Amino acid sequence: MSKGKGTYHVIPKLGGGWSLRKEGAARAIDTFTSKDEAVVRARDVARNSGNELVIHGRDGTVRERATYGNDPNPPRDAKSKK
Repeated sequence: MSKGKGTYHVIPKLGGGWSLRKEGAARAIDTFTSKDEAVVRARDVARNSGNELVIHGRDGTVRERATYGNDPNPPRDAKSKK
């Protein structure tokens, strides 16, 4: 898997199952029978490439986001607010 900018999506497939797809790609990287399997693989891919992961629900809405690598907007800790 090449490193670089990109967002990976776990999305439902028409007719059942789940796909792991890189944003803008014409084809899925891989397909899975369960969402759990797709999410495990997607987390590995996103971590190894230092990219973002977006997990969608069966209805297509975004259920979860995760950023791996250099986060342009890291969360602030409570100490920095003082």
